[in-house]
Amino acid sequence: MPDLLYRSLVWLDMRLGVLFAVALPLVLLIWSVRRREPALLRLLSLYWKTASLMLIALLLLVDSRPIGYPLLVIAPLLSLLSLWFWVDLNEELADMPPWRPLPLTVRIWRWSLTLVSLLTSGFALTALPCLGGGLSSVACRSWLEAPQTLNASLDRVFDFIFGADWTPAAAAFVGYVALVAYAVGLLQWLLVRLPRQGRVAGGF
Repeated sequence: MPDLLYRSLVWLDMRLGVLFAVALPLVLLIWSVRRREPALLRLLSLYWKTASLMLIALLLLVDSRPIGYPLLVIAPLLSLLSLWFWVDLNEELADMPPWRPLPLTVRIWRWSLTLVSLLTSGFALTALPCLGGGLSSVACRSWLEAPQTLNASLDRVFDFIFGADWTPAAAAFVGYVALVAYAVGLLQWLLVRLPRQGRVAGGF
């Protein structure tokens, strides 16, 4: 694939991720709070907890940490799983009148994000060779551009508010700490909550 086309596809993938994985669920979360829909609030809260892995991946890629590349594959799949895994939330959503704007929008968003997440994970597989240390290749540098551009903007904001620099090393440190916390939380859920509650979200 030509380098320019590959780079354009990476940026397209990032923009679709911002739209479907960040902007729309944020709007739906605010909408659910205003409408007082507990089932949708639980679904979106679980989604945000799981989707935080994508932010961790971006923080690590800011400092060109290779572990960020497999996280680009894993994070969309876990986010997708968090949308469909819960039996009780699926039943509550199915029982809502399909013509109501909020449940209808959530259904459309879930199916749209499903498609985008599968495409994102599949495309991110092409970045896995970067784990071998070929960070100077066009493909590897293409995946680093968006996180590093975002970090440059964050650095300006950080400098304006706090008068200090937000460096790539600081971003990677926060990313590693968050990754450890995420792994601990995931293991706790897998070993304790899942055997006890199964596919029931409950108050989780």
